[in-house]
Amino acid sequence: MTSPLSSAGIQLEGRVAIVTGGSRGIGAGIARMLLAQGAEVAICGRNAPEELPEAEGRRARFWPCDVRDAEAVAGFVDAVGAALGRIDILVNNAGGAPAAEAATVSPRFHEKIMALNLMAPIHMSQAVHRWMMRNEGGGSIVNIASVSATRPSPGTAVYGAAKAGLLGLTRSLAAEWGPRIRVNAIVVGLVDSGGDALPYGGVAARDAIAASLPAGRLGAPDDIAAATLYLSSDMAAYVSGAALEVHGGGERPLFLDLVERHAQG
Repeated sequence: MTSPLSSAGIQLEGRVAIVTGGSRGIGAGIARMLLAQGAEVAICGRNAPEELPEAEGRRARFWPCDVRDAEAVAGFVDAVGAALGRIDILVNNAGGAPAAEAATVSPRFHEKIMALNLMAPIHMSQAVHRWMMRNEGGGSIVNIASVSATRPSPGTAVYGAAKAGLLGLTRSLAAEWGPRIRVNAIVVGLVDSGGDALPYGGVAARDAIAASLPAGRLGAPDDIAAATLYLSSDMAAYVSGAALEVHGGGERPLFLDLVERHAQG
């Protein structure tokens, strides 16, 4: 898929971006988009990836970091700032959760999900704050949230709760840190992030879900990357505290299927 804003004229030369979880899937797509527009990009993870995101002959730099560990995050952010001279953009992308029954899963499991999806963005945002405040133009934080934050999320209840908390954090930090630092969120819909594993239960289920969306397809990493690029750029200079929904028009409400089924009966 062609990058939607690959030639849109948004330029990020001289800016430094951190993308958590930037080695694969949506995070790698975001890293490539920012690289293509001129930014220096730092990514992090617990283990170094086999390949680093690259675009336009430029490559992301990797630092090892467990984003759930506040001390490790502080050290990582300071290392990036020292090596690259500044930090302008933070994309809190790392996250996710396997399906689990809320009634029976262990408290430790829930704590880990909250740590990755909510506490990690808090740690990262705190750590970049003083670096962004040094910049003449301040900085931009983009939190990658989910439709699970805005509708029921059975099977991933605590993930949904964490992402809902991330939306609340976005609004509060935007109010507290503005005007120097803008903070926004992207509410991500159903995305086929690539790789060997088929999303959403296999080919038939994936295709049926895609056909049910107003956009007629699942999202792609570049769709989320394009929204991230916009929110990170000067084009969004008056956008803060926003939750930008990137979900192809949203999921079809279940009650409409029930209405149609009973009307036919």
